[in-house]
Amino acid sequence: MPWNDNANPGPWGQPPEGGGGKSGGPGSDGDEPQPRREEPRRHIPPPQGTPDPAALLRRLMEELRRAFSGPAGQGVRPGAIAAVVGVVFLLWTFTGVYTVQAYQEAVITRFGGYARSVGPGLHFHLPIPIERAELVSVTNQNKTVIGGTSTAEAPDESLMLTGDENIVDLSFTVQWHVSDAPAYLFRVRDPDDAVKAVAESAMREVVGRSALKSILTNGRGQVQAQTLILMQKILDGYHAGVTIDAVQIQNANPPAEVVPAYQDIARAGQDAQSNINVANTYRNRVVNEAKGDAAKIVQAAQGYREKVILEARGQASRFNALYAQYRLAPAVTRERLYIETMQGVLANSSKVIIDAKGATTPIILPADAFHVKSSDDAAPPPPAPAAPAPAPAPPPGASQ
Repeated sequence: MPWNDNANPGPWGQPPEGGGGKSGGPGSDGDEPQPRREEPRRHIPPPQGTPDPAALLRRLMEELRRAFSGPAGQGVRPGAIAAVVGVVFLLWTFTGVYTVQAYQEAVITRFGGYARSVGPGLHFHLPIPIERAELVSVTNQNKTVIGGTSTAEAPDESLMLTGDENIVDLSFTVQWHVSDAPAYLFRVRDPDDAVKAVAESAMREVVGRSALKSILTNGRGQVQAQTLILMQKILDGYHAGVTIDAVQIQNANPPAEVVPAYQDIARAGQDAQSNINVANTYRNRVVNEAKGDAAKIVQAAQGYREKVILEARGQASRFNALYAQYRLAPAVTRERLYIETMQGVLANSSKVIIDAKGATTPIILPADAFHVKSSDDAAPPPPAPAAPAPAPAPPPGASQ
């Protein structure tokens, strides 16, 4: 290409008019530069294989114009208008389709007023804005904290006045669930705030009737139960549609200034309870031992009674038997009774029996013949020796 071909200026554009060459050339004013002429911006086609957005937009507009325009001079086609209206109506109808989860209950409002309640599942209501569906969780447990937590204290809520004119720092939680979805939505402006306000008010009233010692020690259960009953009564009066499940005291302490003194009181109470337990243990042991000794004495007395009764019955039976024998043989029975009686009387006494028949010499008795023998003596005394010589006969049956 020749260097002076102005038909194709090349990549540097069109040269300026008047030559634009070196100074002193035609159309030059000496050293003054000539202004450069601006070329109109040309459209650069996209790379090969890449769709042109502008072409696609023009094609889309042309298709829409062809679809909605009737023949030349007749304006928009009536069928196109009906199609658009049908699509819009279908989309508007789909605004009435909704799903209720298993833990929810749907409250349907018609022009803002309550219409009905619907359970879980896929349902349909009149399209918006005729009817709307408000989904309410009716099975989940809600938790409200009053009095702050360990990391975020709320002294305006936690400091309460007790019945004995003391101050207690008390925080607690309330667990509740929605029992009536329409009442929950329409009866109270803000049910969550209402539950919190009622909980704080009820707890203050119950604490105002209780003693500080009871709240700090073993009276928490009673305070919780009374608060729950009072809260439910107030909320039922509001028709809030809320059921209180539990009231749990998280922390109950006296003010920080008197905490050491109340800790001493608590330890003293624990020591007193320990001493009471020890005393009860001793009492139970002594009482049980006394009961055992009493039962032993009673059983011994009963045994002695039975023994005496049986011995008396035996002696009576023996006497009756002897009497029967006496009636049959009085002389023999008397003799036998006499012998048995003498045997019993003389069995434990020292005695010497002498048969003097045919004796002619004096009888000499040993020195210990009349010594009383004790039960400890091992052997009986030796028999008296016979007289070596006969002696004058003494009266028969003599004894000492």
